[in-house]
Amino acid sequence: MAFPLSAIVSKLQMVSTSDHASVVSMNIFVALLCACIVIGHLLEENRWMNESITALLIGVCTGVVILLFSGGKSSHILVFSEDLFFIYLLPPIIFNAGFQVKKKQFFVNFITIMLFGAVGTIISCIIITLGATQIFKRLDVGPLELGDYLAIGTIFAATDSVCTLQVLNQDETPLLYSLVFGEGVVNDATSVVLFNAIQNFDLNKIDPTIALQFLGNFLYLFITSTMLGVLTGLLSAYIIKKLYIGRHSTDREVALVMLMAYLSYMLAELCGLSGILTVFFCGIVMSHYTWHNVTESSRITTKHAFATLSFVAEIFIFLYVGMDALDIEKWKFVSDSPGTSVATSSVLLGLILLGRAAFVFPLSFLSNLAKKSPNEKISIRQQVIIWWAGLMRGAVSIALAYNQFTRSGHTSLRSNAVMITSTITVVLFSTMVFGLMTKPLIRLLLPHSPPHSPLPKTTGITITTDASTPKSATVPLLGSAQESEVDIDGFEIHRPSSIRALLATPTHTVHRLWRKFDDAFMRPMFGGRGFVPVEPGSPTERNGEWR
Repeated sequence: MAFPLSAIVSKLQMVSTSDHASVVSMNIFVALLCACIVIGHLLEENRWMNESITALLIGVCTGVVILLFSGGKSSHILVFSEDLFFIYLLPPIIFNAGFQVKKKQFFVNFITIMLFGAVGTIISCIIITLGATQIFKRLDVGPLELGDYLAIGTIFAATDSVCTLQVLNQDETPLLYSLVFGEGVVNDATSVVLFNAIQNFDLNKIDPTIALQFLGNFLYLFITSTMLGVLTGLLSAYIIKKLYIGRHSTDREVALVMLMAYLSYMLAELCGLSGILTVFFCGIVMSHYTWHNVTESSRITTKHAFATLSFVAEIFIFLYVGMDALDIEKWKFVSDSPGTSVATSSVLLGLILLGRAAFVFPLSFLSNLAKKSPNEKISIRQQVIIWWAGLMRGAVSIALAYNQFTRSGHTSLRSNAVMITSTITVVLFSTMVFGLMTKPLIRLLLPHSPPHSPLPKTTGITITTDASTPKSATVPLLGSAQESEVDIDGFEIHRPSSIRALLATPTHTVHRLWRKFDDAFMRPMFGGRGFVPVEPGSPTERNGEWR
């Protein structure tokens, strides 16, 4: 009887030691997150640094310290996990981006965003795949199959939309922000879809119909993922409008909004769809309908809660990537031939530059052909910034690389280790160099213009903005880049007098039709600005805001 008891005590001691190590690791990581926030605040006015680069540098420095204290055995306190990234960290970032995005700019440039995000990603993927296939064989990288080369194309075609949020300002450069970030969201979704399709297709039996299958699969995933996000957002708006939970508990109201936002992402993953697209469009719909249905205190709470979760997740990701970059287990496989790893990383960086240039400039030219007004066209300087800002690679690339070239984060093949270390090198270099240069490049190519003069007051129309209002909630779901908020919210857009006028101003026409449909059917059912439930004696009723 003594033997079983001693074995149980020994196991309990091991568990206790493991728990203690986990607690220590989490304490260190949380302290590092706090340090990133403080240092990021001190560097707020720096023209070169931003919080993502700060977190990446702190992560690398921490990895070096841990590597020294562990005697070269380990460089991180947490192991990189695809599940942690895709299930817990990415959803709040993408949702908050959809919740806060300027919908007017996004939908006006929707066709251009789709060209860059879908067609551009495929072009970039093809160029990177072809280049890697021809060059890697000469570098003696190791045995790589066709599926590996196709995976390399999708891995390095995935831009870093998280870092884009840090280096571009939505208020200073709204057009660039909407194009680059909108492209980033569609790009990430396209890259993940292509990556999963490559793993599912039998590449030993390639025939002409495989391209049609890829196209059909992508269109199906894009449409269904978008519809799922829209339906989840509408469901949340309907529930909160009908039940008006805030009358009794704002905590329940806020919790329901946050949980349904996360539910949209998990439902997409459960159904094999693109959770990135789903949660992004869910954020857009929630900001247009659901956000206006909650109480005033819940609006402030949800706005800051979503922004805070997104901010912490962004810092967590870059700190995580920085620490994992020095993982000794992967680097020891390439220690005997560092030149191969450096050459591989250099080739990949060159292919990324070439692949992005191959679609940004031609697709911008095609987009400009379809635009009538010179103010709506993308200038050559803006094209250069779009090309440059999309060169950064981040955690999506690392997560896909780990999925393709490792098993549970470990690898025993030299070729796989070369690809993992090269991916890490490309991510660090692109984030540090391209990320550092983006802000100065914007200031050089697009000098800051003076702020617009305030809009004149118009008789009979009162526009109120609240500090708690999300940027996206003050504009309608569709609009023209030439329209001010007063034009959209206070005036009726005139009906085109002829077919020629209809074709000349399609955005105005779509906006007018959408507003009629929205006011007649959508907002009476799902709520939104002007259709919110009112509790007797509430500030909303006293101010006369309900109509």
